[in-house]
Amino acid sequence: MSAVDIEQYKIKQQPYYRAVGNEVALYEAAYSARMPMMLKGPTGCGKSRFVEYMAWKLQRPLITVACNEDMTASDLVGRFLLDKEGTKWQDGPLTTAARLGAICYLDEVVEARQDTTVVIHPLTDHRRTLPLDKKGELIAAHPDFQLVISYNPGYQSLMKDLKQSTKQRFGGLDFDYPAAALESEIVATESGVDGKTAHKLVQIAHRARNLKGHGLDEGISTRLLVYSGQLIQKGVDPIAACSMTMVTPLTDDPDMRDTLNAAVQTFFG
Repeated sequence: MSAVDIEQYKIKQQPYYRAVGNEVALYEAAYSARMPMMLKGPTGCGKSRFVEYMAWKLQRPLITVACNEDMTASDLVGRFLLDKEGTKWQDGPLTTAARLGAICYLDEVVEARQDTTVVIHPLTDHRRTLPLDKKGELIAAHPDFQLVISYNPGYQSLMKDLKQSTKQRFGGLDFDYPAAALESEIVATESGVDGKTAHKLVQIAHRARNLKGHGLDEGISTRLLVYSGQLIQKGVDPIAACSMTMVTPLTDDPDMRDTLNAAVQTFFG
């Protein structure tokens, strides 16, 4: 692989990320040991942004895979393809990362089938290898390679969970929504709204998060608060902006929508 191939996966500008605790220092220590890492936390709390920030800070290329239930092992490692010149091998994202020494980030890994995630096992222990059975090749991972996975424990079930044989190959970091003051600062910075408006949006989110497990599967994420702020900054009425980004996406239940809309009215009515 040429230097150009590596550069296309590097993050050129610093992503905005505000540390909540000591996660940056812990991740740096984990990367220095090339420890595989598992990030656990609710939807939209900053897991992916954190990985982007750390890849930028460590000056490592980042290859991200959005996992889904239809993803096969070949989607990760690669496959033979036919073209006008015949058959050729096409590396998958995991293989590319292992060759280049990139950070490979498997987002929402529990969405993938368990027989697919098993292919990461040889890369996450002392072997640090990736067998390409179809090609008859054994790849020794680049010294800079690291594997990172993430998932939302709130959506765990017996059908969608990682095997212990997979979990116990990773170090782990827990993520959650930031404290109110910090979350308000993040929303204001990301969306451009003033601090007072950002604080109101965060207060609505806190009320909604208290309903998790009592009618809501998931609370309002920081990401949705930023969406609301962006619309308000564009001149959209705050109530309409909140309805569009913080009520409609979350639930179809009429009573729950009324409850969320009442919270919006409390702060913007």
